[in-house]
Amino acid sequence: MNSVLIRGGTVVNADTSLAADVLCEGGLIHAIGHDLDVPAGTTIVDAGGAFVMPGGIDPHTHMELPFMGTVAKDDFFTGTSAAVSGGKTMIVDFVIPDPKQSLMEAWNHWNGWARKSVTDYSFHVAVTWWDQSVHDDMGTLVRDHVINSFKHFMAYKNAIMADDETPVNSFTRALELGAVPTVHAENGELVFQLQKKLLAQGMTGPEAHPMSRPPAVEAEAAERAIRIAEVLGTPLYIVHVSCEDTVAAIIRARSHGQRVYGEVLAQHLTIDESVYRNPDWNIAAAHVMSPPFRAKHHQDALWNALAAVHLHTTATDHCAFCENQKAMGKGDFSRIPNGTAGVEDGMAVLWDAGVNTGRLTPNEFVKVTSTNCAQIFNLHPRKGAIAVGSDADLVVWDPTATKTITTAGSVSKVGHNVFEGRKVMGLPKVTLSQGRIVWMDGDLRIERGAGRYVKRPAFAPVRRAEAPGRHARAASRAVCRLTCRTSRPDDLRAISTTPTSATRIRRSRRSRR
Repeated sequence: MNSVLIRGGTVVNADTSLAADVLCEGGLIHAIGHDLDVPAGTTIVDAGGAFVMPGGIDPHTHMELPFMGTVAKDDFFTGTSAAVSGGKTMIVDFVIPDPKQSLMEAWNHWNGWARKSVTDYSFHVAVTWWDQSVHDDMGTLVRDHVINSFKHFMAYKNAIMADDETPVNSFTRALELGAVPTVHAENGELVFQLQKKLLAQGMTGPEAHPMSRPPAVEAEAAERAIRIAEVLGTPLYIVHVSCEDTVAAIIRARSHGQRVYGEVLAQHLTIDESVYRNPDWNIAAAHVMSPPFRAKHHQDALWNALAAVHLHTTATDHCAFCENQKAMGKGDFSRIPNGTAGVEDGMAVLWDAGVNTGRLTPNEFVKVTSTNCAQIFNLHPRKGAIAVGSDADLVVWDPTATKTITTAGSVSKVGHNVFEGRKVMGLPKVTLSQGRIVWMDGDLRIERGAGRYVKRPAFAPVRRAEAPGRHARAASRAVCRLTCRTSRPDDLRAISTTPTSATRIRRSRRSRR
């Protein structure tokens, strides 16, 4: 494997920035500094005037997802190709079993599909139902396949929605295993009833989609998941937070010492609900995803929470459907396949709307696009850091480069790019995956199947730090009670007692004699 020297840039980590060269050898970062000893034949990348940052990690994608009667257009090859063109070097996708399907059977399906990935990848595994086999499979996945996160859908009734019993059992099992429970927080029953009501009123178009999933529907489910995690003593990761109500629930929980982490999408930070009233049905339908886009004031709350570290990661929920697939919902908005693309343009949009406006510093950008995700899901410092020995997953970021985002110019197979027409400043000039250049000045240099499955060991330190405090408050001791003064000695033998109460009972017996 050839070595690569990135020369003349500013190295940006989550905690510090410095002018330095970066030498990559054997897929790892070999040295950082000046006047490095460079092997003959090393490829030189000129990073003058650019930032050198850890490659983005998208903790929420759905490549070739079977969903709502169709399959997402981007498979693991095209989706991860789009990712590297946007500066991302790893995805965490989702294994989603059908109800009553074995977790291990679903795992084998997704693991097979992912072997054509261009970038490194890992999986969250969804728990969509419960019995002893699910309990056992969770253990197998953590022990043998080294995953540390399990997803729970609180929405999509009559499909993959988990009732309250399922997350209670699954969260408990995750605590035993040292894994992190994650949730899609929407009250699925409320959504179902609101959909029926709107359709009965003749509201069949995409404009009804956000009406069926108002902010309160998300906030209620988020609060419920937070309370379940509080009682059981587990950490919790809430995906695609879209409204100020859920932000408030996370802030409350964290202020009381709970380990609750929030994820926000680049789309929710920059797109508002007016898109659902576009006179072109196809464009309006292209924006149908869940949770839906919100009124603009929610965007301010999300940006503020991201800057204040109440939200911790950024993602895209990349799930690309074409126009014909979206058209399955003509006449019934509830049948429009939910999902938008974003893995290709998410980092550029976030830089433009975040760093260029002063909402985020470059270091904070690295935190929310890479480092925090790596730390929460136990990938750090292998991922999410520019350090000697870390994976050479890097992006050379040109803060002055510009482009106008178009569907026609997308690497992704997206039917309509929800960022269509948006001009952004700040783009990936070069992307390296495992020390290999996979994107350079608009040129994809990818190899099908070069991506590796990345193991994420159970994060026992989170479990140990979280559990004792919660359980200590819940610790209790049975109270010994004498139901009446005339209780017979035979009755008293059945009472579970502490040594002190047992002594009192023996004295009572002697006094009665």
